[in-house]
Amino acid sequence: MKKVILDVDTGIDDALAIIYGIESKRLNLLGITTVSGNVPLHMVTKNTKKVLSLIGREDIKVYAGANRPLIREPEYEYSVHGSDGIGNALGYLEVDEAVEPTFAPDFIIEQAKKHQGKLTLIMVGPVTNLALALRKEPRVAQWLDKVIIMGGIVSQAGKGNKLPNSEFNMFADAEAASIVFHSGADITLVSLDVTTKTLLTLEHIEELKGTKYYDFVLNSTKVFRSFTFTKFGVNGCALHDPLTVGYVLDPTFLKTEKYFVDIETVSPLGYGQTICDFRGLWKKKPNVNICVDVDSERFLDSFISTLKDVE
Repeated sequence: MKKVILDVDTGIDDALAIIYGIESKRLNLLGITTVSGNVPLHMVTKNTKKVLSLIGREDIKVYAGANRPLIREPEYEYSVHGSDGIGNALGYLEVDEAVEPTFAPDFIIEQAKKHQGKLTLIMVGPVTNLALALRKEPRVAQWLDKVIIMGGIVSQAGKGNKLPNSEFNMFADAEAASIVFHSGADITLVSLDVTTKTLLTLEHIEELKGTKYYDFVLNSTKVFRSFTFTKFGVNGCALHDPLTVGYVLDPTFLKTEKYFVDIETVSPLGYGQTICDFRGLWKKKPNVNICVDVDSERFLDSFISTLKDVE
């Protein structure tokens, strides 16, 4: 099985990504690292441990990471993810909030060195932990096999979810993303261009009725679906983070092309914008695999069937 570390800022779709990845039974999850993002770090870590408890995998170790962006002040997404980050769907669960003593960036360095060329880092929140790891040990970029990041918006300018041209994870810490993009790592950016085409609707959720995860998926996504309905008139939520995990499980879900990509860190109008040089005007070596198409129906079938088949 593919060795992976999952780096999360556990809101709703992060929780679904954790469930999907673990229940696929096709990933060797070495640990989960947490980062400030959708909600503050202590809430992210608590949510992550609650999701692991729901799954029944408290044996998976959790490593807390950056509690803020590298430079800017943090901003949180309570309007999308609810006051606790996971739609208040697991309020009944009590968990031990203690985490491993190793700082998440150090854990990434340690595991990348140990499993050189064989470790995939899946990042579904701001990329602050990897940026800190790279600052401490630049060779991490070569040690990692692949870095799969949920973030950015590339070809659909004006359709961002934080600023018109910016996606939340990139906006949350654009300086960190700049470090990562220019590190030399093998990076794939699973952006809003494709994730917004993977809408989990109420009809999809009803397919899970009578299964282990029905109540959680229904209740946790309620605030997210309400947000989407208010914005777009659809009772559903995009599976941003699960699609990122899905790409690791089956790369044929996405069609990718490699270009030079940079990120805006200065302009208040476009902070966090991922800028792709499609025409090679900058004459720079391609550094990021971007997603240009998605087999959304097949991915959604995989997501639903994976959760449905759990006994």
